[in-house]
Amino acid sequence: MEPQIDPYRKMIALSVSGILKEAGFETADKDSLGSLTEMMQAFLSEVGLMSRNYCELSGRVEPLIADVILAFTEMGFDFSSLEHYVKLGKHTLLPTLQLQQAQKQLNMLSAGTKEVLPSHIPKHFPSFPDPHAYVRTPTHKQPILDYESVREKAAIQKRDVEKALTKFLAKTSPTHNLFDTEECNIFPLIAIKPPYPPYLSALMPQDQIFDPEDLDFDPKSQILQQQQEHKEAQNIKNEEEDAELGEEGDNAPNESMKSEDNAQSTSFIDNPYLAATKMPIKEQNIDVLG
Repeated sequence: MEPQIDPYRKMIALSVSGILKEAGFETADKDSLGSLTEMMQAFLSEVGLMSRNYCELSGRVEPLIADVILAFTEMGFDFSSLEHYVKLGKHTLLPTLQLQQAQKQLNMLSAGTKEVLPSHIPKHFPSFPDPHAYVRTPTHKQPILDYESVREKAAIQKRDVEKALTKFLAKTSPTHNLFDTEECNIFPLIAIKPPYPPYLSALMPQDQIFDPEDLDFDPKSQILQQQQEHKEAQNIKNEEEDAELGEEGDNAPNESMKSEDNAQSTSFIDNPYLAATKMPIKEQNIDVLG
């Protein structure tokens, strides 16, 4: 930072420069100009101080010309030629002294409010620093637990996730374009992947299941497993019938009924609407007499 120059000292330096120019000097060295400025400032300060002392000695507040003359006499300065110098009229006009604008202090970042010194601490002690220097500063906000705010935040997050996933799929999967122009990629449509065969999902019976993602198993693998178990049960049934043909004819009716029961028990009905109705077991209420 550059050192600040006293405006009064600057004005004294201009006055010294004007006096040197009136005396016939064209240029002046910087060191010599500084020495003359220091001498002029010291002389004026001493004259002003002594004039003030004579003024107070006489019981007045503002000095008069008589106080200044006494100060010149006390210092041994001959002021008889001063009147002639003033009447010459060939003096350099100095610009008016302008008030210097005070520098604005930088607004420092502050966290919190500074605390005042308590009563038991003297006032000449320095004040407390910013609270963030010795007090914990919270860096997070309290969570919002309002029902409406939580629902609104959840809806916004869900919408943002859907938008992000849609844009991701539009960039990574095949799309259809609405317009056959150069700007066809502005409104892309995600292409549908048709299943093969397309009528397979309509033929698969489902019981109160509307979304296959809600299942914990694969419905296709379960149907294939059920068909395989049905074939194995049918093969076991045929083997049992071939073995029973060699037995006596008296036991034929009983065995045929058993085989029908076994077939009904081993057979699997894929459609829940064609399955046998299961009757609920009625509980007998027993009255206990006290």
